Amino acid sequence: MKKKLTIFIDMDGVLADFKKAADVMPDVKNPDEVLDFSKFEVMPGAKKAVAKIIAMGHDVFIASTPPWNNPDAWGQKRNWIEEHFPALKRKVFLTHRKDLLIGDILIDDTTYRGQKDFNGTFLHFGQNELDWATISTMLGTQNTVQKYWESAQQEQKEIPFPTDIPGFEGVLDALYSI
Repeated sequence: MKKKLTIFIDMDGVLADFKKAADVMPDVKNPDEVLDFSKFEVMPGAKKAVAKIIAMGHDVFIASTPPWNNPDAWGQKRNWIEEHFPALKRKVFLTHRKDLLIGDILIDDTTYRGQKDFNGTFLHFGQNELDWATISTMLGTQNTVQKYWESAQQEQKEIPFPTDIPGFEGVLDALYSI
């Protein structure tokens, strides 16, 4: 397993509550073309989880797709990131092709911008109860497993399967695909 992961996190619907902002305009067909992206609320648990992931030593970036027909959104997204996630203000990729990103994990809530073809682990946020609490636990468990593994290797002892680590259940697929 790697110690430091490169993690890309989508903005709208993952870090920023796009749905809540769009719900106030139920009659607007394409709310992304008229919304002010700098006014979105932060998704519940996002700030704490991102801070925890950064504190684990992972290399975190925001990968967002700005609406083509709303050029103001590009600057609005930048302003929102600087206000709510200042540690990531110069770690932003604006792209319509997330499959071209090079990293270990992509956390995104949609699948129509190449997410499924990302050459790493795609975590489909909002699906199968995958929220910030689950992702934070999963990556925390990955770090715990890494430390456990290294400690056992240094002591040159047999490494048993670490089922006694809290939160380990249910994350094996994600851990071993990294």
